[in-house]
Amino acid sequence: MQAKRIIPCLDVDEGRVVKGVKFKGLQDAGDPVEMARRYNDAGADELTFLDIGASYKSRDTLLDVVGRVAKEVFIPLCVGGGVRSVEDMRQAMNVGADKVSVCTAALDNPALLSEMARAYGSQCVVLSIDAKRVGEKAWRAFSHGGRIDTGVDAVEWARRAVYLGAGEILLNSIDADGTAEGYDLELTAEILNAVPVPVIASGGAGSLDQIAHVLSETNADAALIASILHFGKTSIPEIKKYLHAKGVCMR
Repeated sequence: MQAKRIIPCLDVDEGRVVKGVKFKGLQDAGDPVEMARRYNDAGADELTFLDIGASYKSRDTLLDVVGRVAKEVFIPLCVGGGVRSVEDMRQAMNVGADKVSVCTAALDNPALLSEMARAYGSQCVVLSIDAKRVGEKAWRAFSHGGRIDTGVDAVEWARRAVYLGAGEILLNSIDADGTAEGYDLELTAEILNAVPVPVIASGGAGSLDQIAHVLSETNADAALIASILHFGKTSIPEIKKYLHAKGVCMR
């Protein structure tokens, strides 16, 4: 049985960690370097750093912040936001990223996934899908930080992206994001059934039980967590202890 991962997510805008609801109403949550150090020391399995302003403000990822975060963590670091080329990926990897996440740039230019996989290997290429429900068992991929409906079916996009070279899917439910009402289990299951690569469930974690549900009921490979950690509602050791007691195989 594959051990599950707990991955704190640092959504960074203007050099600060922020958190909103359904990608809106962002609140300051702290300093990314300090938070990265804390989560690393608390036993996080990986860390995801998303420069959420980069793609819609069209500016480069905050490489200096990424570099400072990388110096503090000794676990895999995934960096996303504003990565639009293999050169952008190279710069992120050079300052300490272990893998790179792309969303908008891959929707604009799907061949980028193949170029990145050729340059660094599929294991370093994470496709981030910001998905929003548009009907019964129907979700679409949104770009530019959840602002633009691309008209692309999210499940079909996941399939195509893996064929092109994505080695992992970071699945963000826009509907569930920041609501603390639980992950979109139906969406997560649909994506997991569609692709042969690991899927990270993201959006909606509000309780230990909801994290256990997404990992056991959908068999997601990892749970991305933000608000309940950032605002002190729980801790990584508490999450892992609870999941272990529920029979979830943890790292």
